[in-house]
Amino acid sequence: MASKLPHMNVVFVGHVDHGKSTMVGRLLFETGAIDQHEIDNFRALAEEHGKGGFEFAYVMDNLKEERERGVTIDLAHKEFKTDKTHFTIIDAPGHRDFVKNMITGTSQADAAVLCISVEEGIMPQTKEHLWLSKVMGIEQMIIAINKMDVGGFDEAKFNKVLEEVKTQTKQVGYAEDKVTMIPTSGWTGDNVAAKSDNMTWWKGGTLLDSLNKLKAPEGMDDLDLRIPIQDVYKISGIGAVPVGRIESGTMKPGTKIVFKPSAHTGGKTAEVKSVEMHHSEVPQAVTGDNVGFNCRGLSHEDIRRGDVGGPESNPPKVARAFKAQVMIMSHPNVITEGYTPVFHAHTAQVACRFDKILAKLDPRTGNVTEENPDFIKAGDAAIVLIKPTKPLAIEEQANFKQLSRFAIRDMGATVGAGMCMKIEENWD
Repeated sequence: MASKLPHMNVVFVGHVDHGKSTMVGRLLFETGAIDQHEIDNFRALAEEHGKGGFEFAYVMDNLKEERERGVTIDLAHKEFKTDKTHFTIIDAPGHRDFVKNMITGTSQADAAVLCISVEEGIMPQTKEHLWLSKVMGIEQMIIAINKMDVGGFDEAKFNKVLEEVKTQTKQVGYAEDKVTMIPTSGWTGDNVAAKSDNMTWWKGGTLLDSLNKLKAPEGMDDLDLRIPIQDVYKISGIGAVPVGRIESGTMKPGTKIVFKPSAHTGGKTAEVKSVEMHHSEVPQAVTGDNVGFNCRGLSHEDIRRGDVGGPESNPPKVARAFKAQVMIMSHPNVITEGYTPVFHAHTAQVACRFDKILAKLDPRTGNVTEENPDFIKAGDAAIVLIKPTKPLAIEEQANFKQLSRFAIRDMGATVGAGMCMKIEENWD
């Protein structure tokens, strides 16, 4: 039965215009998840918008504004199955204005495909996406060196970008055996699902082969439920339908859930009536599944994006203060105590204050190099006491790794990232 296939969420990331959406559309077409007549319709629509050649991108770019601008703004989810795995693809925006959606997408994924144009190579956004993928807990990475058709399917061009990319992945901390690199063209379909006749020099597999080799997460279904809420829809005749990705545990009708912080309700408890995946009702959903669910006794005003659902016996933690290990990626000045950027943790965005800088660390070994430093700067790793300005649901790394991670953003850029090591004070 298809439902027995292991399920994986894969996020497609990369610099704007490096061909992510086209690659995803091509992959869905080649695996039979969408058919020819749909592509023909998208082609006509793309030409109408003066965007000839964007038909595969249109598969994922659902919003009118995205179609007219030719950039991906929000997250899109589509599914396809191979004989080995059931995949949900998350297409994340590359444009720097939309990084917060990219962070949410990356925090929901088990693996990432990073698209890099062979003509442009590594761009600032490519570095940021690679770095954020690592920090948001993605251990398995496929790098598609894309637009090979534009580069004349030239092996030398591929090898040049390949070397750049190897240096970069090493710097970020990816183990070599966790990264696969492939020459592709999403536009022509070369090396996406079938071996390319234009690149006979390439002895490795296709993008689809690499996806099939990814390992799905195991052993999370037995833990207590954790589901960060991405959105809450109000559906007439049904009521509130929260949606999100199950990070651990299982959910089925009858499950009792408490939502935290639910700032204005103090943590609302509700009973699950039904669970849906990809518009059809399922008897139960497990770790890694993107679900919508309907609850008894819950209005759409009771919960919001950034809340986390879990059982009453072990509810999600809400921190008033927590100790975190942070890595500062880029900041024009030094960072001192009192600095208050925005933390993106799972689907929540909360301004948090650097209350005390406790220690500076060697980023490679994790050893303390200085106690109570006056400041930290780009390139530094540190242990910091963090105080959220309002209740933030976050977990300790030892208990729920996926919900301990966060990205730090300020002035429209990613400043750094880190993880919660210990909650010092709960928000009652």
